Amino acid sequence: MNTTTPQRVLRMTMAAALAAGAATALAQERPVYRCPGNLYTDQYSAKEAAELGCKTLDGAPVTIVQSPVRRPPASAGGSGGEGATARPAGSSAAPAVRASGEMRVDPAQQRARDSDARRILESELAKEDERLAALRKDFNNGEPERRGDERNYARYQERVAEMKAAIARKEADIAALKRELAKLPAP
Repeated sequence: MNTTTPQRVLRMTMAAALAAGAATALAQERPVYRCPGNLYTDQYSAKEAAELGCKTLDGAPVTIVQSPVRRPPASAGGSGGEGATARPAGSSAAPAVRASGEMRVDPAQQRARDSDARRILESELAKEDERLAALRKDFNNGEPERRGDERNYARYQERVAEMKAAIARKEADIAALKRELAKLPAP
């Protein structure tokens, strides 16, 4: 066994330790700033940080955890239609939100929204029922009429499979509409 091997390993270990120490020293040369708005950065110079009102973090490790994207809450007026007009705080019209800060909707306005939603869902359900009936008629219990471009039986089978899948999707859509209708209060 060669006696220089342990010395070589020791030198390599020392070199790695020095490199890690140098990297740590370089990382410590750049101060981390906490700026207004909960912004933590090491990208500003001392002058820029002072201008922005940032404070230096001394010796405290910084852990960054990415949070999920938050969407702003929906407005009390709905989707921005006719009922979404902003009213001044002291207006004489019936406010949709109570002044105490609670996000409660006036019961009459909620009934109107529910009836609108029910009307829309029922019209969509009727349209989907008509489309499903047309698909089932064309499907002809799994034996639709062959078209001229379907001389190849495989093409015909593909079209039959596509029609079957379309019927399944339409039935799922109708079931979803019925579930939504069941969630609404009775008229």
